[in-house]
Amino acid sequence: MNNSPSHSLPGQALAHAVIWIGIAITALPLYIAFVASTLSNPDIAQAPMPLWPGDQGWENYRTVIIEGMQGGHLSPPVWLMLFNSLIMALVIAVGKISVSIISAYAVVFFRFPGRMFCFWLIFITLMLPVEVRILPTYEVVTDLGLLNTFAGLTLPLIASATATLLLRQFFLTLPDELVEAAKMDGAGPLRFFWDVVLPLTRTQLAALFVIMFVYGWNQYLWPLLIVTDQNLDTIVVGIAKLIGTGDATTDWNLVMATTLLALLPPALVVLLMQKWFVKGLVDSEK
Repeated sequence: MNNSPSHSLPGQALAHAVIWIGIAITALPLYIAFVASTLSNPDIAQAPMPLWPGDQGWENYRTVIIEGMQGGHLSPPVWLMLFNSLIMALVIAVGKISVSIISAYAVVFFRFPGRMFCFWLIFITLMLPVEVRILPTYEVVTDLGLLNTFAGLTLPLIASATATLLLRQFFLTLPDELVEAAKMDGAGPLRFFWDVVLPLTRTQLAALFVIMFVYGWNQYLWPLLIVTDQNLDTIVVGIAKLIGTGDATTDWNLVMATTLLALLPPALVVLLMQKWFVKGLVDSEK
């Protein structure tokens, strides 16, 4: 069989063509959003809309970042909504990982009565849709007086059955000899967790952090229910409020500018942690 490079050129060309087509399909909406964010509203209303950036970009971005104008009425500036979303995403990501790694560690390494019952209890929560849990959760948060607080925004979303299951599966791959060697060295549960398990789990934790950060950043329904103070609005809720209803006029140039700004933090997290993210996902499958 001839495996010379010339025989693989058509396949490589086809693969590259498919990749570039996929990139173009993904990038086109982002480019149109960027162009719209640099135009005025009358320019966007033209048919067809201009496909080259306009000269209103600086003014549009300055307006949404600093002034937060919404149809002529003051709304939270984008920097404040980005800050709220950042706090929410970080607390949810760190909280989910902290709770999940302790839960998975206990289920795998502690031999206590009802251990598997606890595991299946965690697993069953995956079968309950958000719509089933959201009303009782809202009532609990209301009774605790946590409406319009960061605690109310984040605490109910910290528990994660998905992260617990993923970490449990990784812990099960650790050899029993490792546990026995740690016991022979006199390592207790806390030392074994801190000196052995935690270093081995770094890539998985990095992958989970990216997933949970994006999950927390994209939350819409829960912040919409919990927050009535506009100064606590997250960026996702803020974008929805920018879109006018009824007879209200929507400033689509400001909406597109806000949307692009909202993409930056999660995109930066993914780019900065891409190496560990991919490695963590691959290692979890072993």
